[in-house]
Amino acid sequence: MATPVGWSQGGSGSVCLAFDQLRDVIEAQEELIHQLRNVMVLQDENFVSKEEFQAVEKKLVEEKAAHAKTKVLLATEEEKLQFALGEVEVLSKQLEKEKLAFEKALSSVKSRALQESSKKDQLITKCNEIESHVIKQEDILNGKENEIKELQQVISQQKEIFRNHMSDFRIQKQQENYMAQVLDQKHKKASGMRQTWSRQCSREK
Repeated sequence: MATPVGWSQGGSGSVCLAFDQLRDVIEAQEELIHQLRNVMVLQDENFVSKEEFQAVEKKLVEEKAAHAKTKVLLATEEEKLQFALGEVEVLSKQLEKEKLAFEKALSSVKSRALQESSKKDQLITKCNEIESHVIKQEDILNGKENEIKELQQVISQQKEIFRNHMSDFRIQKQQENYMAQVLDQKHKKASGMRQTWSRQCSREK
């Protein structure tokens, strides 16, 4: 922001100090003018020389000029003070507005952070639940695998027993077939012998 003409960089504090000092100067000047007027009244009552009167009159004119100049300076300083106060008010309102905006943004960030934290906690809980479920499923699968291995072992044993039984059955079957063949051959041989003996008997008759 540009500094106004005649405005010092000391800020509103410097302006207020200068303003008070100018008021003190004006009051002193007014008091001096009042005293000079009293002197002139006394001079009217009491005869004084022309030189003294002219000196007093000249001093009075000088004091009036200085007083007028001081008033102008005071008005300028008052204008600067009002301008500074206006700037301070504008800056204060702007600062308050920015403060409210910052507090609102901070509140929003905190709220968002809490929401994200809550989501994070929920995700962690969900992941833990899934992990626990997976572990349970793995335990179940391991149990099933053990059962399958046991069943496979039982089946292998049953197969071995079955193979042994089949082997014994084949041997027994082969033995039975052999005995049947032997018996059949004996039966055929005996039958042949009976037929031969029967023919021989018929011839002899």
